[in-house]
Amino acid sequence: MELIDTFFNWGILVRSFPILIRGLGNTILLGCAAIVFGTVAGLAICLVRLYAPKPLRRLATLYIDMFRALPILVVLILIYYALPFIGIRLSSFASAALALSLVLAAFTAEVCRAGIQNIPKGQFEAASALGLPFWVAMRKVILPQAIRVVIPPLTSNCVSVFKDTALASVVAMPDLLKQATDAQALMANPTPLIGAAIIYLAFLWPLVRLVGYLEERGKAKSGAH
Repeated sequence: MELIDTFFNWGILVRSFPILIRGLGNTILLGCAAIVFGTVAGLAICLVRLYAPKPLRRLATLYIDMFRALPILVVLILIYYALPFIGIRLSSFASAALALSLVLAAFTAEVCRAGIQNIPKGQFEAASALGLPFWVAMRKVILPQAIRVVIPPLTSNCVSVFKDTALASVVAMPDLLKQATDAQALMANPTPLIGAAIIYLAFLWPLVRLVGYLEERGKAKSGAH
């Protein structure tokens, strides 16, 4: 009974629910912003990595390697606490969105690179034989085929981004975890943290299942070919 009153107190959960929902809204907004900017930047970095002049290709490779190796928390702390020393001050939301976007861009670039290089060379040669300019061929021939390959890993990365939004609480952004922590302190009971865990599970479990479905579908199509 004491366990239930401490960790599963229904009254406290009901009282904290509106606070948690506000935090969930901020989490979703932060995750979506990071996914949009990180995906677009990642595709651009991928194209630089594959087709730009050699110095730029090396810079893109360095970026990918560096941000795949750095923990997101380290990137976030550097952006939020170090940039003000050079006169750049970002809000907690902007700092978290930038940190998540920078790291996601590195992983997206690597996933897209693998997807593009998975396309048979004959597709490139056929587009060239038809007289299509490089960027037109990339947009109309190569990328549509590569997207089918990269969707499952990209979706998995998006799930990871939503989980990593919890790190934004370190810089006092009112995401779901931060709101749950504040509610725990206000009500002197850990039940809001359990509520946050339940909300995370309810929100992310369908996305996890979607990733599994896309992976199985991709394997089935590969087997059919």
